[in-house]
Amino acid sequence: MKILKPLGLEEANENTQVIFTAVKGKIGMVPNLYAAMGVSDKLLGGFLSFTETLKSGELSSKEYEAVALATSQVNDCAYCLSAHTALGKMNGFTEEETIELRDNSIVDSKLNALVTLTSELVNMKGHPKKVTIERFFEAGYNRAAFAEVIAITALTIITNNVYHNGGFEIDFPKAQNINELQEI
Repeated sequence: MKILKPLGLEEANENTQVIFTAVKGKIGMVPNLYAAMGVSDKLLGGFLSFTETLKSGELSSKEYEAVALATSQVNDCAYCLSAHTALGKMNGFTEEETIELRDNSIVDSKLNALVTLTSELVNMKGHPKKVTIERFFEAGYNRAAFAEVIAITALTIITNNVYHNGGFEIDFPKAQNINELQEI
């Protein structure tokens, strides 16, 4: 049963309408994911605010998208894989690199350490292997980056779960090699 359907502007409460208007002004649309999250202005507003804060953190835009792709792959989220593939490509990744990030086969050793850590955080319920953590630090990341990877992973899990409990179309170009787990 899909509970979180996207809201139209007229269905949203006043606070959510303000957020929708700001999002549309910034990116030209209200993605279906945000329209579904808008059922709670606190969820959507908090999510967007925390996302912006983390995007000014230790990781580059490319690294942020790498974490989101790795998380969404583990959680088999077709919507988020599609959105973050598009964003990853806007930040300089090729289509092939986005797939390599998803399956932890990216040649770049620093990015590989990042996505391996991310995948283990999700797969191992927050308990990555010691060797994976050591490899992450050896790749040049610091403790602040480690903490932010945890936070970006958690934010991405929120969006993965909203999609899995939503009933909405993917409104980005569909990523390659995805499983669409939706019953619209």
